[in-house]
Amino acid sequence: MTVPKEMPEKWARPGAPPSWSQKKPSWGTEEERRARANDREYNEKFQYASNCIKTSKYNILTFLPVNLFEQFQEVANTYFLFLLILQLIPQISSLSWFTTIVPLVLVLTITAVKDATDDYFRHKSDNQVNNRHSQVLINGVLQQEQWMNVCVGDIIKLENNQFVAADLLLLSSSEPHGLCYIETSELDGETNMKVRQAIPVTSELGDISKLAKFDGEVICEPPNNKLDKFSGTLYWKENKFPLSNQNMLLRGCVLRNTEWCFGLVIFAGPDTKLMQNSGRTKFKRTSIDRLMNTLVLWIFGFLVCMGVILAIGNAIWEHEVGTRFQAYLPWDEAVDSAFFSGFLSFWSYIIILNTVVPISLYVSVEVIRLGHSYFINWDKKMFCMKKRTPAEARTTTLNEELGQVEYIFSDKTGTLTQNIMVFNKCSINGHSYGDVFDVLGHKAELGERPEPVDFSFNPLADKKFLFWDPSLLEAVKMGDPHTHEFFRLLSLCHTVMSEEKNGGELFYKAQSPDEGALVTAARNFGFVFRSRTPKTITVHEMGTAITYQLLAILDFNNIRKRMSVIVRNPDGKIRLYCKGADTILLDRLHPSTQDLLNSTTDHLNEYAGDGLRTLVLAYKDLDEEYYEEWARRRLQASLAQDNREDRLASIYEEVESDMMLLGATAIEDKLQQGVPETIALLTLANIKIWVLTGDKQETAVNIGYSCKMLTDDMTEVFIVTGHTVLEVREELRKARKKMVDSSHTVGNGFTYQGNLSSSVLEAVAGEYALVINGHSLAHALEADMELEFLETACACKAVICCRVTPLQKAQVVELVKKYKKAVTLAIGDGANDVSMIKTAHIGVGISGQEGIQAVLASDYSFSQFKFLQRLLLVHGRWSYLRMCKFLCYFFYKNFAFTMVHFWFGFFCGFSAQTVYDQYFITLYNIVYTSLPVLAMGVFDQDVPEQRSMEYPKLYEPGQLNLLFNKREFFICIAQGIYTSVLMFFIPYGVLSEATRDDGTQLADYQSFAVTVATSLVIVVSVQIGLDTGYWTAINHFFIWGSLAVYFAILFAMHSNGLFDMFPNQFRFVGNAQNTLAQPTVWLTIVLTTAVCIMPVVAFRFLRLSLKPDLSDTVRYTQLVRKKQKAQHRCMRRVGRTGSRRSGYAFSHQEGFGELIMSGKNMRLSSLALSSFSTRSSSSWIESLRRKKSDSANSPSSAAEKPLKG
Repeated sequence: MTVPKEMPEKWARPGAPPSWSQKKPSWGTEEERRARANDREYNEKFQYASNCIKTSKYNILTFLPVNLFEQFQEVANTYFLFLLILQLIPQISSLSWFTTIVPLVLVLTITAVKDATDDYFRHKSDNQVNNRHSQVLINGVLQQEQWMNVCVGDIIKLENNQFVAADLLLLSSSEPHGLCYIETSELDGETNMKVRQAIPVTSELGDISKLAKFDGEVICEPPNNKLDKFSGTLYWKENKFPLSNQNMLLRGCVLRNTEWCFGLVIFAGPDTKLMQNSGRTKFKRTSIDRLMNTLVLWIFGFLVCMGVILAIGNAIWEHEVGTRFQAYLPWDEAVDSAFFSGFLSFWSYIIILNTVVPISLYVSVEVIRLGHSYFINWDKKMFCMKKRTPAEARTTTLNEELGQVEYIFSDKTGTLTQNIMVFNKCSINGHSYGDVFDVLGHKAELGERPEPVDFSFNPLADKKFLFWDPSLLEAVKMGDPHTHEFFRLLSLCHTVMSEEKNGGELFYKAQSPDEGALVTAARNFGFVFRSRTPKTITVHEMGTAITYQLLAILDFNNIRKRMSVIVRNPDGKIRLYCKGADTILLDRLHPSTQDLLNSTTDHLNEYAGDGLRTLVLAYKDLDEEYYEEWARRRLQASLAQDNREDRLASIYEEVESDMMLLGATAIEDKLQQGVPETIALLTLANIKIWVLTGDKQETAVNIGYSCKMLTDDMTEVFIVTGHTVLEVREELRKARKKMVDSSHTVGNGFTYQGNLSSSVLEAVAGEYALVINGHSLAHALEADMELEFLETACACKAVICCRVTPLQKAQVVELVKKYKKAVTLAIGDGANDVSMIKTAHIGVGISGQEGIQAVLASDYSFSQFKFLQRLLLVHGRWSYLRMCKFLCYFFYKNFAFTMVHFWFGFFCGFSAQTVYDQYFITLYNIVYTSLPVLAMGVFDQDVPEQRSMEYPKLYEPGQLNLLFNKREFFICIAQGIYTSVLMFFIPYGVLSEATRDDGTQLADYQSFAVTVATSLVIVVSVQIGLDTGYWTAINHFFIWGSLAVYFAILFAMHSNGLFDMFPNQFRFVGNAQNTLAQPTVWLTIVLTTAVCIMPVVAFRFLRLSLKPDLSDTVRYTQLVRKKQKAQHRCMRRVGRTGSRRSGYAFSHQEGFGELIMSGKNMRLSSLALSSFSTRSSSSWIESLRRKKSDSANSPSSAAEKPLKG
C-alpha cells in the first residue's frame, strides 16, 4: 500500500486503495495498473490502450510510401536507385534509363506484392478478431459489444467454448466456489484443461444486479509478457484481497466445461499478455549472407577501380588524341577540359559496369531459398503419420546453413525421449519395488517376466497401466501403513483435474506427464483421486470415499523444484505432503530419518543408473496453532506490494523443513524411435552433440549410453562435479592432462604444458566424453573459466550437462557461438528450451507433449528427433551445395558479361560506348540467363539422397565451408575475366580482317555486338550444363529454352515489323539475320566457345583423375554397382537352373553378424570411402578397374568388393 511519506502508515485506512492523486500516472512508462469496475470515466484518466489490436503494417494511403521506404533501406536497392538517377543525366549516360529501371521495378514490385499480400491477410485477421462480439455489462444491462470497443474496467460475461476477449480477473462462474476451466493452446500450445478460481469474496457475484453495483478497484503489475505470473490486489468494501495468476483469464484462452463466468477487464488489446508475447524474433543471417555482403563491397571497390582506370584513360585520350578531332567529335557544351571529360566518363562507366552486381542476384537467392523450404515442407519421409504432423520450415533464410552445422545442443526429455511417462519402480520405507526375480533370485528381463499385476479388484483402475512386481500390491492389500501413506501422498499432492466421461469412465488432465503417471499409479493401487474443489480433495481409498480439506498448495516452480499441499483429514489432523527433486528434498528431512535416507539414496542411484526419472516423497505433521500462525504470515506475504514472490518463498521454505521421508518414485521416459541411429550417423558426419538437460546426472548418463552418445569403447568419460571455482578448474585441467597424456603414450608426440590451444586438444587421440553438473557449470561459465571449459568440452566427442536451467542452456550455446567459428543448432520441445532455440544459429522445435512454445520460437519443426538426420544430411547438404554452385556461376556469368565493356573501352577512346545492344543488357540477367541458374539452384544434387545418408562424411565440406568462400569467389572471378578476354579479342581479331560472302567488310559495330552477345549466351549456357550435376526436364527446358528465346528476341528486334512501329528504337533492320548467315561468324562463335570451355573441361577431368572428392568417389562407385547389377542380371539369365540347397553356404564368405553386433559397420562405409577418396587417382582408378574385371569373372563376390578398397 502506498502511503505519503509525511503520513504515518497507522493513519492510512486499511482497506482503501492508495489515492490516485497521491501517485502521478506514468503513461509513458506504466509502473502499476489501476482498474475500477463499472467506472469508465475513472479508467479513461489513465489513457489505457483500447482492446483493438493491429498487427498490420500498412493502409491504402501509407502502403506505397512506407513500403518503398522500407525497401530502399536495403543497400542494394538504394545503390540501383542511385544508378538510375545517374542514367537520367544525359551528359554521363550512354545507356537508356530502362536498362536499370526495368529490373529495379520488377524487384520492387515482386517484394511489394508479397508484402501487400501478407498485410492483407493480417488486416483480414485483425478485422475478424476485432469484430467478435462479447456481452459487456453497461449501466446494469448486458449489451453486445465488439471486442474493439471493450475497455479496461468493463465486466464481461463469457459462455462455454467462447474465447476470452481480454485479460480478465475472474469474478464468478456457474461452477461451485467460483471455479472455471480453460484451454490455453493459443497461448502455450497445451491442450489439457487448466482450472481458474475466483476469490471467495467475488465468487457469489453471479447476479447481474450485484455485479452492476460492484465497484472494487484492482491495483496490479504493469503489462508484461509473463504468462505464468500475475501479482495484484483487489480493494473492495474497505478490505484488500491478494490476486494471483490462478484468478486470471488471459486473452486467447477458451472457456471449457463451464456454462458461464464473469470477469473484470484488467489489460486490453496490445497490453494483454498474448500480444506482449507476439514480439518479433531476432533476425538470423547465414554465414553465406555475411560473406556475400563482404564480397559485394569488394566488387563495388573493384568497380570503382575500373571506373577510375577508364576515366584516366579517357582524360589522357581526350588530351592527346581527342583535341585533334574537335571538328568531327566536339565536346559537349558542359565539357571544357579533358579532366572534366574524364570525370564524366567515370560516372558513365560506373553505370555501364554496374552489372557485376546485378539486382537479380538478391531476388534469385530468395526464390531458391523458398524452393528449398517447400522441399522440406513436402518431404513425406519427415511426415509423422501417428500425429499427422509434417516437417515445417518456419523461415526461408537459413536453409543452406543446415548444411554447415558442427554443434547440436539437444534437450533430453521429449526430444531424445518420448515424454510419455510410465510408473516403473518405487522405494517405500527402504524397500524397493518394481523388479521381478526368478526362482534363482536373478532379476528377470522384460521378455522373461510373468503376467503383469492384476488390478481387477479395483473397478476404477486404468486398464492401460502395467506393473510387474506383485509384492507392492500385496503390501497395499495387507494394509501396510507406509505403503498407504505413500500412495495417499501421490493421490493428494498434485494439480491434476479429473473428468468423468459417459459411462462413469475416469479421465485425468495433468499439466505434466510425470504428474499424470504418478496419480494414475496411485489410482491403480487403490488410492483413486476422484474430484477437487478449491477447498477439498476427494479420494477413494481402497473403495472408501474420503474428503480432505485442502488448506494450501505450495506450487512447483523451477527454483523450488518441489510441490507441497497442506490438508486436514476427516479426523482433524493437519499434514503437509511434499514431493520434489532429490537434490532439494533430501536436505530438508528430519535428522531421525538418516538410516532410511541411506537406503533410499541407494535406490535413487540405482533407478538413475537405469535411466529413470526420480522424485522423493516426504510428509510433516503440523499442529493447529502453528498452522494458524503460519497461514496468517502467508496471507500477509501474499498481500505485499513488493517482493511478494521472495516473501512467499521464505514462508514456504520455513514449513517445508524437518520432514519425514516416505520413499521415492522412478518413472521411465522411453527413447524415441531411431534416436541411437540418428546420433551415430550425425557423429560420423563430424557433428558434435551436446545434451543439456534438467535431469540428474545418473539419469542423463544412462540415457547417453542408451542413445549411443556414450559408448564402452570410449577412452574415458570425465565427470565434473566440483562445488567451487577451484574444484571445477582443477577437474577440467585434470581432464585435459589425461587427454594429452594418452595421446603422448600412443605416439602422437604431444607434451602437456598446462594451457593448450583448443586446436591441439581437438587433435588428441582417443574418444572422450564430458559430463558436468549444473552447479559446476555455473562456475565453468564464469568469465575467467569459460575458455577452459570450452576447450575441454570441444575436445570431447560428447558433452552432457545435467541439472541445467533454461538460462544456462542459452549461455552454453552462446559460449560456443562466441569462440567457435561454427554453426550451432539447438533442438528442444518445451518452453524451457525456447531461450536455447532462439540463441543458436538454427533453432529446431519438436512438436511433442509439452505444447508448441518451442515450435513457435523455432526456425524448423517436426515431430521426431530422427528426422534431424534427414534435415541436415539431405536437405541441409543439398541446400548448401545448390546455393554455393548458384553463387559461383552467377558471379562468373556476370563478370564474363560485364568485363567485355572494360576491354572495349581501350578501343573506343574510353568513350563509355557499350559493346552490346541496350536491350540485350536489359534482358541478359532477367530473361536469357535467369531461369537456368534458378533451376540449378533449386534442383541440383551431387549424389542421391540415399547416398547422402549412407556416407555422412559427404557433409564435411559444408562444415569446412569449402564450396563457396573467398578463394572460390576469386576463382570464379578469374574464370569470368578469362572468358571476357576471349569473348572480346577472338571476335575482334577475326572480324577486323573478315569479309562477307559478297566481299564487303564484315567488321561493323552491330555485327560485332551480335557475334559477342551470341558467343556469350552460348558459352554461359554450356558452362551451366557442365555445372549441373542432376538433370531434370526443367533444367533442359530452361537451358535450351533460354537459348531459343535469345535467338527469337534477337531476330525480332532486327525485324521490319518493330522498325515500322518504333523506327527510332530499332534502326538496324536485318542485321542479326545478315550477320548470323555468315559462316565466318559461326566459326568465330564455335572457336570462342571451345577456347572458353575446354580449359574448364580439362581441369575438371584432371581433378577427377588426380584428386577426386568424396562425392566423385561415391558417384563412381554407384556407377560401378549399376554396371555390376546389369552383369548379374545377364548372367542369371544364362545360368543353369539346378538345386539351390547349398547355394548360400558356398557363395558367401564369412558373415557380417559379429560386425553388426559390434556396431562398427555403422562407420565402415563412410570411413572407408573418406580414405578411399584421398588416395592418388591412378591407384584409385586402377583398383576400381581391377574390381570391375574381377567381378565379371567372379560374380558371387561382386557385391562385396567395392567396400574393400
